[in-house]
Amino acid sequence: MYEEIASNKRKSVLLVVGAFFFLGLIGFAVGYLFFNGGAWGLVIALAIAGGMSFSSYFYGDRMVLAATGARSVTPDEEPRLHNIVEGLAIAAGLPKPAVYVVNEQAPNAFATGRDPEHASIAVTQGLLQIMDRVELEGVIGHEMSHVKDRDILLGTIVATLVGAAVLLSEFFMRSWFWGGGRKSGNDGDGGGGAIQLAIFALGFALLILAPLAGQIIKLSVSRNREYLADAEGALLTRYPPGLASALKKIAGAPTAMRSANNATAHLWLSQPSRVEGDGTSTMERLFSTHPPIQERIRRLQDM
Repeated sequence: MYEEIASNKRKSVLLVVGAFFFLGLIGFAVGYLFFNGGAWGLVIALAIAGGMSFSSYFYGDRMVLAATGARSVTPDEEPRLHNIVEGLAIAAGLPKPAVYVVNEQAPNAFATGRDPEHASIAVTQGLLQIMDRVELEGVIGHEMSHVKDRDILLGTIVATLVGAAVLLSEFFMRSWFWGGGRKSGNDGDGGGGAIQLAIFALGFALLILAPLAGQIIKLSVSRNREYLADAEGALLTRYPPGLASALKKIAGAPTAMRSANNATAHLWLSQPSRVEGDGTSTMERLFSTHPPIQERIRRLQDM
């Protein structure tokens, strides 16, 4: 289990570094193609990422809770849920997160908040109805691990870096087609001109492929953090079969979620769009916000 946690943390660090590098490449490409220098493009990219990060950091959790229709519940309304959240928060050494319920029959859950002091955990009504106490503890342990590891903050950083890069590429590609952009082959000839032409072609291709590459980076971070939260959640509850059993019930649920969308899909415990009997194609595994649920169950069973 500890080796699994360490491996997933290393992968997460590499993916975050990759997101920074990706933003730098896009910024350089924009600067070279439009401003006769890579530095200006990088400055613009960092400025956009900073503004997006600021708004997401301070207001992202409120927007997520509002978008999913989550409502705050008191200990009198949901005593079992509050008891489990409080017990696992104490075990993790964290403040107790705010507790919410989403009026959805599909069993699922998510955590949000910029840090453990401003965290919230939400579960669907369907999850509460079909989970016994051990399974619910497994689910809450998974979400508590997201809070402890500040995964929402990490996800915000990666999403804004990638988002800034994609936003830049789309904006300047549109500008290109309206007559903007630096012309290639005018600043030299011979070998120098060939090098400039190669850089020009590479930068242009990078801008075209940015949305696809950015989505893959963002989703890779999300999938890797799910494996990590599974392992750490099982460590927190000291009972991996609890979460494994919960995931089996979620995998067999016949109802897709109504309140989830592309902006919030990565936050949920399980892929919100999946229902019982759905196959998982290679292309879907590449662009899914979550790893295959059967693989998550297998890993938990091997712990």
